[in-house]
Amino acid sequence: MNESQAREEICRVGRSLFERGYVHATAGNISVRLHDGFLITPTDACLGFLDPARLAKLDLQGQQISGDKGSKTIALHRQIYAAACETDADTRCVIHTHSTHCVALSLNAQGPELLPPITPYFVMKVGHVPLVPYHRPGSPDAAQTVADLIRQYAAGGTPIRAVMLARLGPNVWHDTPAAAMATLEELEETARLMQLQAHTPPLHASELDELRQVFGARW
Repeated sequence: MNESQAREEICRVGRSLFERGYVHATAGNISVRLHDGFLITPTDACLGFLDPARLAKLDLQGQQISGDKGSKTIALHRQIYAAACETDADTRCVIHTHSTHCVALSLNAQGPELLPPITPYFVMKVGHVPLVPYHRPGSPDAAQTVADLIRQYAAGGTPIRAVMLARLGPNVWHDTPAAAMATLEELEETARLMQLQAHTPPLHASELDELRQVFGARW
């Protein structure tokens, strides 16, 4: 995917997320890692009405080159890319939203992760989702915590594709904007199911092992 294609895809994914209620107002952001830097949605931009030409382009050090002023979350995105690429060099896109059901679960969540493994597709398509304690938006401490968690889970043999920032929303990453969006959709749907059936038991250890063996699930 070249830069022109990445610009169009960011806008397509942003519009899709907005039209289906995964983002609202000016919440959320999307970035793509290029060979010479990054593209990221502008600060306070509505993801439903992005202009490919006005996306912020930054160099490899995170300094802005062109476009509207980039979202302050680029610091977090860069930490995610740096940590995730240590085990998956194809990591190219990060999406952050304030998705309703994920945020709602985080308000009263206890334990190190947002969700237990309650459905096979959550296990297969998303995997573990560490819960990051609340930090203000744009906090450098949050960015460092996320990077540490990515490395911690990778070292334990279960690489992750998502984290949940308490009271703010999920960050997900994958090799393309479309794949990252699909990960977000599965995460938000599982959070919704958990709210509808709060006492749902997790899959058994044998069932998780089968998903690992047959589908390579990261659990």
